Parts: sequence; C-alpha cells; structure tokens
Amino acid sequence: MSQHVDFFSRELAELGNGRRDFMELGRHAGRFPKALARGIRPGSTVSEISVWCSNDYLGMGEHPVVLEAMKRAIDEYGAGSGGSRNISGTNHCHVLLEKELAALHRKDSALLFSSGYAANDGALTVLAGRMDGCIVFSDELNHASIIDGLRHSGAEKRIFRHNDTAHLEELLAASDPDRPKLIVLESVYSMSGDIAPLAEIAEIARRHQATTFLDEVHAVGLYGPQGAGIAAREGLHDDFTVIMGTLGKGFGTAGGYLAGPAPLIDAVRNFSRPFIFTTSLPPAVAAGALAAVRYLRGSDRERERLHENARHLQRLLGKHGIPYVSDDSHIVSVLIGDDAICKEAAARLLHQHGIYAQSINAPSVRTGEEILRIAPSAVHTPGDVEEFAAALNEVWSEIGTTAPSPLRTAAAPSNTGAPRYGANQADGA
Repeated sequence: MSQHVDFFSRELAELGNGRRDFMELGRHAGRFPKALARGIRPGSTVSEISVWCSNDYLGMGEHPVVLEAMKRAIDEYGAGSGGSRNISGTNHCHVLLEKELAALHRKDSALLFSSGYAANDGALTVLAGRMDGCIVFSDELNHASIIDGLRHSGAEKRIFRHNDTAHLEELLAASDPDRPKLIVLESVYSMSGDIAPLAEIAEIARRHQATTFLDEVHAVGLYGPQGAGIAAREGLHDDFTVIMGTLGKGFGTAGGYLAGPAPLIDAVRNFSRPFIFTTSLPPAVAAGALAAVRYLRGSDRERERLHENARHLQRLLGKHGIPYVSDDSHIVSVLIGDDAICKEAAARLLHQHGIYAQSINAPSVRTGEEILRIAPSAVHTPGDVEEFAAALNEVWSEIGTTAPSPLRTAAAPSNTGAPRYGANQADGA
C-alpha cells in the first residue's frame, strides 16, 4: 500500500469507536417523521423508525406545495441546471428565489449558493478578506463553515467568548478605531440551541461602526414574522448588515443564501470562488425552495406546532429530571457528557424503541460534553412527544447516567453551565 493509504488507515484505526457511522434512511413522504432504516435489527433489512434529529424542522421537505413545485420544474426544465451561474446555469427559478429571499429579509439583494457551508465560506472569504486591515470579531462557537471562511479570508481575527457581549465590547474597544470591523455570529446555535443577545450586539456594532454578519440557518422559516428569523422577531431587521440562511432546514430543500446591501452581495457574486466555480442548484430545487419560502411567509401554523412540541418536550424532560442544555429554542439537546454512554443511549432508543436521536461526539462537541441532539418537528404529534419522552426516561434509567451540572432543567433555569461546543460543529450547513 502507498504511504497515504498506510497513514490514513492508522488515523482511522486510532478513532476506534469514534468513527462516524451513517444511518441509511428512506423518509416517508407524507408520513415523516416516520422513515425506513436499513440494517438496524438482526435478520431485518428494513425497519420503520421515528426520526428525532432531522433539520427538516417544519416538515416542508414533504409538503405538497413544495413537491408539486419541484415536479412541475422537472417537467419544464429537466434535472440539472447545466452549469455554473455565470455559464448557462442561471434559471428563472434562481432569480425569483433570490428576489423572494431579499424581500423576506427586507434587504436590497440576495444570492444563492449550493449549500449553507459554501455560502458562509464563500461570503466571508470576500467580505473579510478583500478589505485591507479588516478585523473580524467572531463568536467562539461559530459553525465550522464560518471558521473556514475566516481562515480562507486571511483576515485578522478576535474570538469573543460565546454570547459574551462584555468581552466583545472589550475586544472592539481595544482595536484601532480606524480599521474596518466585521462581527460574525449565529442567532440560534445548532448544538446547544441557545440564542445570541442580538439587541446588545447590534448596539455594540453601532457604537463601533462595525458591519455585522448574522448566520440564521437554524432560525429562517422558524422564527419571526413570515419566518424571517430571530433578528426579525426582535425587530432588528435593519440592524444586521448581512443575513445568511439555508434552504435545507426550515425550508426543507437544499442550498444556502445571503441577503444584504446590493454592493456587498454583488461583491460576493463577482469575487467568491465557491459561488463562481460551482454548478448552480437544480431548477427543481430552487422551485421547491421558492414554494416553501412563499408558503411560510403566509402560514404560522407550522411554526406554532414546532414551538408547542419543543415546549411540551422540555416540560416532560424537566418532569423526568433529564437535563437539557437550553430552553431558548426548538433544539432540545440532552447532555450526557460521556461518549460511550451517549452512544449506548442512542443505540437503546433505536433498537428498543425504534427512535432515532443522534449522539454527538468530538469534534462536533468537546470531549466530555457529548449530547443527544434532539429536534422535535412540526410534524410530530403531542402523542409522539410523550412517547419519546417516556422512551428516553426509560433509557436514562437503564444506563444509570448522571448528567454533569449545573445544567438547564425545569428546576435550574440558568444557562450558566451550558457546555461549550467546538468549532467543528457537523450538523450540515
């Protein structure tokens, strides 16, 4: 074998039980969160399970208006886009979707990317990297795509403690007032589920004349008027310069986007290598996303069901004494704090109860802060929530785990002891 094969074989062997496994799922259109999983029980090739860790939070990936739009687009335009946006790959569906997203966020312009990861990487490489002397102030728990974009930009960075506005203020005050500044953060953090103090950060940015870049991938479609996100919910539409979002979570399809001032969006369009050198989204995907955005701008029903389910689950976990990290959002991560026990809990939920909740280990979280990442959806019923909580309580008792403290439970509503997740969060942007 070559030296490369030998090297990576050793690297993988050292991972041991930490190697990533992938659940092969066939989601039931019209019956999600039910799905077919392959090979999880001896002697059975396919088993029906209930999914509790999907990012399709509102079930728009199976919504009739989305499916019909995609089918029509396939019949009209075929399967692929045929090229990059600059070379034959711009379809009318792309243009309409960008206009709809700009209107959703009350911004001048929007730009589509093949994924949220590509949007963060491609945008930040340009926005942070092309201005001489730019200093970036980045939350320590920002997603891997943000970290990679900032690395590729080559810009000078200052990392502020997670959601710590006093530390951000301190770092900004210590910087050269004449240098351009960019503050980069997320609204809803994908592993802990906590929410950034956006009003305070917006005020700090104003005082220091900083541009702001807000990643709302776990908020668009889910929060705020018309599903425009947390900034919109807080009445801060105009206080964040660039909004970055995804089409693969609340909107149920695939792709990422930016919305912001026309000169910034046009600069990314002209200089971003991940945008310029990538085949554009299939027209059917853009059509489905457009249908989802338009639908959710006019319907609160799905958002209401999602948040009712999240609150119901939080109440039940509190009743059972099962610690979860934050009650800020719809993401209800249960802290276990041990890799082997976390995997065992996930395995028991799957094999004994037909419930899929993903265990999350390093490097997505720090060693000793392993979690079950649980995401109730709008398409779970209250009965589903109760069955899940009962199953988790049974598994919790069986494995005899005691969670680290202090943690957020019904009896301890403080976020102080929430774990800090690393820079390589791998939930898929």
